[in-house]
Formats: sequence, C-alpha cells, structure tokens
Amino acid sequence: MEKITGKAEKILVFLMHQDRDKIWDLSIHRQKRSLSQNSYYWQLLGKTAAALKIGRAELHNRMLRDYGQIQWIDGHPVTVEIPDTDKAEEMALKADTFHIKPTDQIIEKGGQTYRVYIMLRGSHEYNTWEMSVLLNGMVQEAENVGIETMTPKELEELREYEEKHHHK
Repeated sequence: MEKITGKAEKILVFLMHQDRDKIWDLSIHRQKRSLSQNSYYWQLLGKTAAALKIGRAELHNRMLRDYGQIQWIDGHPVTVEIPDTDKAEEMALKADTFHIKPTDQIIEKGGQTYRVYIMLRGSHEYNTWEMSVLLNGMVQEAENVGIETMTPKELEELREYEEKHHHK
C-alpha cells in the first residue's frame, strides 16, 4: 500500500507521476491530540466525577456523548442495537471499552424493543482539534460544579505551545 503525507504541492507532484487509473484516498492530516491536553482532560474529569459522585467511566461517556466524535466506516456512522431498557443504558454509560450514544430510533424484533446507538470514537484516537472540543466541554462541565480550571487565555496558550512544539 502506497501512502504519502505532505503539503498540496508535494502530493500533486507525486500524483502526476502515478498510473492515471489508480484511485487514491485523500484526507486532511491533523496532529494527534497532545499528551498535555489528554492529561488535563483526565485531571478535570476525575475532579468533576468526584464532585458529581459518579464514576470516571460514566462521566467520560457522558462527555463523549456531548462533545465526542462519531465512528464512521465508508461514510456511514457505525450503529448498534441494544435492548431498550434502563439496565442496558446503565451498562452503556458505565462501559470503559466502548462508547455509544442513544438515538431516538427504536426497533422491534421478536417481541423485544431495541434502541439504536451510534458508536463513538475513543478520545485516544482524537487529533488536536477534536481533543480541544472535548477538553473545552470538560472545562465547562468542571466550572459548572465549581472546580477551578485554566482560563480561556491559559488554554489558548497551552494549545499554541502544543502546536508550536508538535511541528518541530
């Protein structure tokens, strides 16, 4: 499998020398989330979960439901059907190996009612922009329960520092 990463000019030059019948996938390259962003997110998540008296996995799932990224395959969101019960929803919220978000779609199968859930990507897969969305949401949630957080200016300085040092 051939793969190339680079700016537009480099990619265009590369493609001009390729077989015209080949089909190529192209995507925007984004920096992987930084360890500082990740560390700060989990620090705030732990403090907020303790303040709310809920588990870290549950709060993380709630955060991903509100600020997370959908898992896509071939241009379609990945979905799963689980029984439409309080017990199933509780298990989904407390899961730490998968992350799903309920939809309004209900399916009847063999006398059983199922709810369709959208699969969410784990934050370990996020790029810096996606992690910023999640982290900004976490900051807001932490502030809502009275937890001290970085100011927007400090967060911006952290993001700029990460971008500057990631590109070197």
